[in-house]
Amino acid sequence: MNDNDMIFGTAAPVPPSTVTSASAAPSTPKPQVETAQEYRHEGDKSIWGIYGFLCLVSIVELYSASSREVASAGVYGPILRHFLMLVAGFGIVWGLSRVHYKYFFGLAWLIALFSIGSMLYVSMFGEIVNGARRHFSLMGITIQPSEFIKLSAVLVIARIMARSQKPKGVGVINRGIYMSAAVVLLFGALLFKQGLTNTLLLMSISLAMMLIGGTELRKFFLVVGVYAILGAGAVLVKGFVKDHNAQAAQTTAIAEAPENVAERQGTWKARLDRYFSSVPKYEEEITATNRQEMYSYMAQANGGFFGVMPGNSRETARLPLAFSDYIYAIIVEDLGFLGGTALMLLYLALLVRAGVIARKCHRAFPVLLVVGLAVMIVMQALFHMAITTGTFPVSGQPLPLISKGGTSILVTSIAFGMMLSVSRTAVQNGTKQEVKEELSALPEEMRANNPVQF
Repeated sequence: MNDNDMIFGTAAPVPPSTVTSASAAPSTPKPQVETAQEYRHEGDKSIWGIYGFLCLVSIVELYSASSREVASAGVYGPILRHFLMLVAGFGIVWGLSRVHYKYFFGLAWLIALFSIGSMLYVSMFGEIVNGARRHFSLMGITIQPSEFIKLSAVLVIARIMARSQKPKGVGVINRGIYMSAAVVLLFGALLFKQGLTNTLLLMSISLAMMLIGGTELRKFFLVVGVYAILGAGAVLVKGFVKDHNAQAAQTTAIAEAPENVAERQGTWKARLDRYFSSVPKYEEEITATNRQEMYSYMAQANGGFFGVMPGNSRETARLPLAFSDYIYAIIVEDLGFLGGTALMLLYLALLVRAGVIARKCHRAFPVLLVVGLAVMIVMQALFHMAITTGTFPVSGQPLPLISKGGTSILVTSIAFGMMLSVSRTAVQNGTKQEVKEELSALPEEMRANNPVQF
């Protein structure tokens, strides 16, 4: 009789013992020993709850933040498109949650190759937005390969770190550290041309996963130093390219170019100058270059502590990109400081729950995968909130699962589906028999033990 039989009541009944003698003592029933691993048919309920609540916030707040689109596309046009994307995302989440986590190990490099190919295609043929080629259209959906690059980094680093665990003791061999850093630098080089924020986010995710994978602190800080040196060098090279392009424009009088790298560099500098300006924000004049951040601050100030309630936003009609890069400002205006803080804690709860699942797992790959995906979602959310509130310089970063955007919803849904797969199929606090069965079902390269006991 297995666990499923015990739960669903499909086990065959045991015939009662026949008493052959009046003096015979009745047999004492053996106590049923509960296994440490609970039956998880649909995946972790907490992750499902966080996912569902984020979808609910997404529908309500996107409708509240879409007044500009409502004026041109009708009352239900924007929310209907977004709802259909969330429905498609739910299908992805449910489908991936039914897949055993071991299959993601083999798909890591395939997804990485797709991401690299998409980035190269966009760099040559993508649509130009704010001086950089960022996306292309596929079947009416805007695809941003930069989102897939971050997902690929999590999968590839999880695979490399899982294969590079020391045979004895806790830690990762040097080859795993070198390969992970090389992959991140490759992905970072592809992202750097599109924006500095995405590159920094990628580096942060990779460093968190290296720590989770058991990298020694001395080697960890060495990787940080290498990232810093190469990043500074890239900025200097880009500054040289800016000067070279400016001189070429003066001598050849070419006013238009397929992609103006110098303009992109100037955008970064202008944003950093505004960020480090000593003039108080309330004394700055609203211009075409700073109106996004200024209207964002006004929206958050208007929200106060309790908010004005969804649908009553004052700034959504004039805040550019209120439904995507600045949706958190509308959330704070609608729900106040209290609602904005609650949303931030909800994202952090996802990271905590992923850590709880990882602590119970026995193998390295599901630990790295579930925590890495949670780190990716939560760090992107924190970056978005920091940019919107003025803690970080201005940059475009969607709020996972809430901002409008097909690629962002797609990648976040994939991440949730994979986390639920780990919660459903990985043995957690299992008996010796369950651990043995999981070990025998995995290929040799996936059998490394949990690198960190949280």
